[in-house]
Amino acid sequence: MTDKEILLRVGARIRELRREKGLTQEALGEKGGFHFSYVGQIERGEKNVALLNLAKIAEALDVDISQLFTPQTPDPDEKSQADIQEITYMLTQQNPQQIAMAKNVVREIFNYK
Repeated sequence: MTDKEILLRVGARIRELRREKGLTQEALGEKGGFHFSYVGQIERGEKNVALLNLAKIAEALDVDISQLFTPQTPDPDEKSQADIQEITYMLTQQNPQQIAMAKNVVREIFNYK
């Protein structure tokens, strides 16, 4: 498993738990002492969150920290979201010419005009 996959999985699990608790990113951030944009970055797998911050997130979600690492049975929609996040991340690492090329490839694959 790559570093990015780990970040995406933990982020997706935090998002899942946050939604189960009926919390917005803002509410979770407030409970944990974080800015909501930081919570979003964690959920999207953009931040390598520190262990102590994971403990604060678990406390704010009222779960044991181990639950942040316990994958649930992934439903197809969640897997798709993780894949989309990973593709988006890969694109952000490219130059404009490579992004245009990727866009053209996707258009061809899906016959999108």
